[in-house]
Amino acid sequence: MKTLLKTLMAATFVAGLGMGTASAEIKLGLDTAPYPPFADQDAAGVRSGFEIELGEAICAAMGETCVWTPIAWDGIIPALTSGKIDAIFASMSITAERMETIDFSNKYYSTPAALVAAKTMEIDGTPESLKGKIVGAQVSTIHANYAEKYFKDMASDIKVTYQAFDEHNADLVAGRLDAVVGDSLAFSDFLGTDEGKSFEIKALLTDEEIFGKGVGVGMRKGDEELKAKFNAAIEKVRADGTYDTIAKKYFDFDIFGG
Repeated sequence: MKTLLKTLMAATFVAGLGMGTASAEIKLGLDTAPYPPFADQDAAGVRSGFEIELGEAICAAMGETCVWTPIAWDGIIPALTSGKIDAIFASMSITAERMETIDFSNKYYSTPAALVAAKTMEIDGTPESLKGKIVGAQVSTIHANYAEKYFKDMASDIKVTYQAFDEHNADLVAGRLDAVVGDSLAFSDFLGTDEGKSFEIKALLTDEEIFGKGVGVGMRKGDEELKAKFNAAIEKVRADGTYDTIAKKYFDFDIFGG
């Protein structure tokens, strides 16, 4: 009886070791708010968009199972560092400021920032042209950082508390903002709507220190194995044509950038 019990205990221990070494799901953090054409979700809960398709292709290339995990944008880095998610796959730009807290994969796309305002408004992106104006940007973004750095001294107010990209667009349409700073490509959907047709991109904005060198997958510092997997998978989907196949569904230009 004792021999049988020992055998069963040993088998259970070995099985437990096997379970401990099994590949776990990778939790990919993304913003709770829609961000078309990169990420969106319909009424049935089906996700779509460039980053959704690309993220799933990259996970397939890694041979990993990934689970999309929505997190409010201003809490997405704390969610990563605390272990609630394993990576951020949500149009997060690689910047020196963020790299003080987290690490990044190689970039997987790059688009310039833009200043948007009414077509009738004489704004050209210089601080002087924003004198007396109210400027908005999404909270905890590089675009908010840019607005505060360049427009704070001239604008009458800088509102950077918007939790979602659509929120500052709505305030722009309602006349509560004179201009907004955001990703130029993300603005394309808004500018193509009836509400957005009276607005236009006034200027493309540049500052490598603020905007970084592109968008990458955010990861905890020291997670070198996961970083290597993401980098290899990004290279693979770029090389085998998967990246271009996905990108052409959404863009008529090179979203990867130079």
